[in-house]
Formats: sequence, structure tokens, C-alpha cells
Amino acid sequence: MNAATSTTSPTDAHGRPVRLGLRENRLQFTLLVIVNICVGGLVGLERTTVPLIGSETFGLTSDLAVFSFIIAFGVTKALTNLAAGALTARFRRKQLLVTGWLIGIPVPFVLAWAPSWGWIVAANVLLGLNQGLTWSMTVNMKIDLVGPSRRGLATGLNEAAGYTAVGVTALLTGYLATSYGLRPVPELIGVVFVVAGLSLALVVRDTAAHVALELAQHTKPLPSDEDTGLKATFIRTSWRNRSLRGASQAGLVNNLNDGLTWGVFPLLFTDHGLGLAAVGLIKGLYPILWGIGQIPTGHLADRIGRKPLIVTGMLVQAVGFVLALALLDSPLLAGVLSAAFLGLGTAMVYPALIASISDHAHPAWRANALGAYRFLARHRLRRRRSGRRGPGRLARPERHRHRRRRPHRGLRPPRRPLDHRTPLRHPLTAARPRDGKQRRPRVRSTAREHPPETATDRYPGTQPKEP
Repeated sequence: MNAATSTTSPTDAHGRPVRLGLRENRLQFTLLVIVNICVGGLVGLERTTVPLIGSETFGLTSDLAVFSFIIAFGVTKALTNLAAGALTARFRRKQLLVTGWLIGIPVPFVLAWAPSWGWIVAANVLLGLNQGLTWSMTVNMKIDLVGPSRRGLATGLNEAAGYTAVGVTALLTGYLATSYGLRPVPELIGVVFVVAGLSLALVVRDTAAHVALELAQHTKPLPSDEDTGLKATFIRTSWRNRSLRGASQAGLVNNLNDGLTWGVFPLLFTDHGLGLAAVGLIKGLYPILWGIGQIPTGHLADRIGRKPLIVTGMLVQAVGFVLALALLDSPLLAGVLSAAFLGLGTAMVYPALIASISDHAHPAWRANALGAYRFLARHRLRRRRSGRRGPGRLARPERHRHRRRRPHRGLRPPRRPLDHRTPLRHPLTAARPRDGKQRRPRVRSTAREHPPETATDRYPGTQPKEP
């Protein structure tokens, strides 16, 4: 900003002049980027191992039970995103950021030593509260700092930091699980993220003065009769404003795609013979490309507009899902290519959507609009009922539920429960051969196992009639 602007700008709580811009606030912006790295790292703990903990450690066979942690996380985070915007009217952004980190303290410990699946679901409720508060506040605070001209780049840097951390952590936990088991070593790296995130949240400054400066400089004053409350903003974002409604619907589809890759991909590719390290590679590659790609796409959204990137990115995501299903005969190739297309497509969509919401929302109710958008976009994968293992059988009818499973190619993944005493030896294929031999699948004869029912079977008190 120029000198004239800085002389008329308000001051913060410590008497320092407040200016808008990325360069002018580079120190605070960098601190918030590091905070969001910790936010993404904490949720990245679950990307690779938790679906397998449910199926292997706790022996869950129902898809709805395995995916219950995603439902708990998604619902809690969606409601917290919605509430976070309204809470900014009563509390400062920094206070909500610190509160989110305090709520997240128990999460890595519960994931590491939970005695039952219910504890895992409860940890995901806490994680949803943590993510809803911390991620929402880092997005809002970065937009507050840079002003209206660099919103695409600001959101791109924020989401790049968070989702790159998600990907690196998912990749790291996958490789740790191959050496030390599914628990507790992979989950304990979350302690580092919690300590670092909470410490930096206590250091970063609040951005209330930057919001006041943007309101003073805004070209369109807020109408005196316009309601800025949560209910009015939610209706405006979800229905009345065409641009906000379209962005919210696109965000819903985008996050549904993310929910499918989170819950379905680990079980889908292990069901087709991949080991934990290979699944970790697939699960890590997707958010890494998503994260890093948002830096150039966020900057590009400021130059060419939001709509071209949103439309193109969603088409690229669709190609990724087609590749995942079409190439399942080569599961590693299918996973890597689908992760690459999904990551690049989401990198185009995500920062453009958030910047679009910020463009069409007045600074007086922008926090509520972003909260409503994130709530509407977080109705993720709810239920996908299928057979006993699920992800490989997503679209099959109920009558095929008990069919024999397709045999694995190569080495079979372990059937016994995995814990810290069960190292996995072959990371990029299946984990361990049973006896080193490739067995031919046994075909069961339903006629031999289920002979025709006789009258004596149906009515035990009767005797067969003599010929």
C-alpha cells in the first residue's frame, strides 16, 4: 500500500499501523502458513491407517461401521465450519484458533491407543472440531491480511500448506506402518503437530484491525437494512445469491470426491493386492499434488478469473475416477494415475472456489459466508452400502453380497489383525506370503454345500413316506 494509505490506516492493539497486502504482512502470513501445515498434518494421520485399523485391528466387516469415522469427522467439521463464522462476531479469530488446538490435543493419543472402535469415532469428533476452528480461522486471517487484490494467491498458499502436509503425513504414516505396525508409532507424530500448532497460535496476532481497515476502504458500503447474521448469510450463500449458490454446490461435489478417496481408496487397493506402503504412496500423492498445485492455480485465479479453473478442474477430477476403475487390473498404476488426476483437478478447483466466495461476500459478513460455504461443501461421503469388504463392490446389487471374492494377484495381504508386533515386509506388494506358494482359488459348490430341502428338513416331526 502507499504512504497515504498507511497514515490513515487504523492501528492494532499494540499501536502498530495496519496495512493490507501480502508483502506488508509477510511475517504474520508465514506464521499462519506454518500453523496450517500443522493443521493438515494432524488430519493426515488418518488418511492411510485408520480405515485399515477398523478392518484389520478391530475386525469390522460392515462398510458403514468402517466409514463411521469419516461420517463423524465430516458432520462435526461441517457444523463447526458453520458455527465458526458466527462465532467471529463474539470472539476474536485468534481465540478461536487457540481453542481449536486445545480441543485437538487428545486426538493422536486416542488414535494410538484406543481400546475400541468407538474411541476412534470419538477422536474424529474432536478432530472435526479442531479442523473446523483452526482451518477456518487460518483461511479467514490470511484473507484479512492480504486484502481484495490477492485472495486467490492467499487461499492457494493456505490450502497448499495444509494439503501438502496431509499428503506428506499420509505417505509417512504408510511407511511407518510397514515397519512398526498400524499403531501406535504412526499416530504419535501427531503430537509434534499439536505442540507446534498450539505454540504458533499463541504467537500469531489477531486480524480484527485489518478487517476494520478493509471495511473502511470498501467500494460498496454495507446497506443499513442488510442482515449480516448467520441465518440470513446462510440463506444468501446457499440459495438467494446465484454466484454463491453455484460455488457452494461445486464445493459439495469437490469434497464428495475427497471423501471417496479418503474412505474407499485404502480398502479398494488393499482388496486388489497392494500393501500399506503402496496405499500410503497413493494416499500421499493425491494431497501433495493438490497442495503444491494450489500455489500456481491460486495465482492464476487472480489473473484469468475463477470460473475457467473451476470447470476445468472438475473435468480433470472425473478423469481420475474413470482411471481408478478402468485400470484395476494394475492396481498400483490405477492408484497413482487416479491420484495424480484427482490432485491436479482439485488444485484447480479449491482456491478458486474460496476466492469466489470472498469476492461475492461483503467484508461485514464474509466470515459467515465462508463458514456457510464450508458447511455446505462438507456433506461428504455418507454411506455406500456394499458387500463384506465394500470398496471393491460399490455398485453391486444385494443379491451378490455373498459371492466369492476375486482372488488376489501375487502375494496376499495379511488376514490376521495388525498391531505394533506385526511388521509388514513387502511394502509395495502385499505384506506377507503365507507359505510362498501361489494357490489356485477354491471354487465352492453350492449344490454340495446346500442340498435340496426335503419335507423332513422343513418339518422335523414328520417321517419320510415309504416307497
